Amino acid sequence: MSTRPRVLLADDHMGVLVNASNILRGEFDVVGAVTDGLAAVNAACELKPDLVVLDIGMPELDGLDAAKELRRRGSSARVVFLTVQEDAEYVAAALDCGGMAYVLKSRMYSDLSNAIGAALSGAIFVSPRVI
Repeated sequence: MSTRPRVLLADDHMGVLVNASNILRGEFDVVGAVTDGLAAVNAACELKPDLVVLDIGMPELDGLDAAKELRRRGSSARVVFLTVQEDAEYVAAALDCGGMAYVLKSRMYSDLSNAIGAALSGAIFVSPRVI
């Protein structure tokens, strides 16, 4: 049995799911990949991952609402947001709804694994803003 952290991915772009899975598979067990926020909540409740990576802009439930719903349903999974949104108000909203990390998609290759590691250890991680 693997002791690697279990990660669920949620993004409405298949290319992002594939790239994120490829980035993470060396360090983490990617237990699922879904394309909307409601599916992310349902999959997290079923699969019980250690961490969920959520895009903010998704159909059904956006990532912020999905994170809130995960908490409402009692999920203990840590949440990392993976998004194109660089505005400070999105960062604040993501952290306010229980997010432990905020990764810009433009920095996915350099930051995603580090952000997940930080979140799993209880630390906050925010990608530096790209100008």
